[in-house]
Amino acid sequence: MTDYVLNINKPEGFTSHDVVALLRGILKTRRIGHCGTLDPMATGVLPVCVGKATKASEFIMGFDKEYIAGLRLGFTSDTQDATGNITKTGAPLPSEEDVRRALLKFTGEQEQTPPMYSAIKIGGQKLYTLARQGVEVERKRRVITIKYIDMLSADEENGEYTLRIGCSKGTYIRTLCHDIGADLGAGALMASLVRTRTGAFTLERSVTLAEVEAGELSGGQYSLSDVFSGYPAISADEKSEALIRNGVRLSAERFSAREGETYAVYGKEGGLLCLSRAQDGVLKMIRGFY
Repeated sequence: MTDYVLNINKPEGFTSHDVVALLRGILKTRRIGHCGTLDPMATGVLPVCVGKATKASEFIMGFDKEYIAGLRLGFTSDTQDATGNITKTGAPLPSEEDVRRALLKFTGEQEQTPPMYSAIKIGGQKLYTLARQGVEVERKRRVITIKYIDMLSADEENGEYTLRIGCSKGTYIRTLCHDIGADLGAGALMASLVRTRTGAFTLERSVTLAEVEAGELSGGQYSLSDVFSGYPAISADEKSEALIRNGVRLSAERFSAREGETYAVYGKEGGLLCLSRAQDGVLKMIRGFY
């Protein structure tokens, strides 16, 4: 397999760019890129596209994510996590029941202000560069969706909780932790973070950098068919495949494709040809992989 997505279990202390740089050397290819930045303190799922699979990166980055985060109440940080300058608030710690009630407020669609310590660019400069200079600028609030927040463990006495969070693209978990603490009046920071899932990519089916160095890639390799397994499928016969490869738009009715739905279209040999959307009665290609 030369074109695939490699699901790396990113270790703590590495940036996502560090991982890509290492893999370029190990796999001896330049056509490679990660799908969704993880902060150095975070670990877990980091999909890395290799070869023609890089064409899928923008779709992978748009998939929903799941995290396990450590929430520490009674403290705040300029980075909103445990890597920054930490301040003890001195506020009384809320009860576990109060925390559970607060979590319910943060589920569903909402707006979130990105943190200053982030890679978002404003005026051509990354926010974290400005933050390190002591400069704070206004950030546009983003619409995000928190699908669920499950409390996995609770230490009410010390204000330490473990949360499992399912969310949409663009969600900052450390900002979520900060906002929960503000709502409770105690302050909070993110003490730890593990990404356990991005779309079809799971922590259980991932490989470490050490395993990749040892040539043990198969446990974390995903074909493009694996990546888009959640999409409804269309199987093209030989004639249809030839037409698709020549840029011809086929009738959506022919494949019983529903208007507005996106489909994974497979060729006669079973490989993924493209993603197409049923629009105005035809299948319009969004991205080809042949």
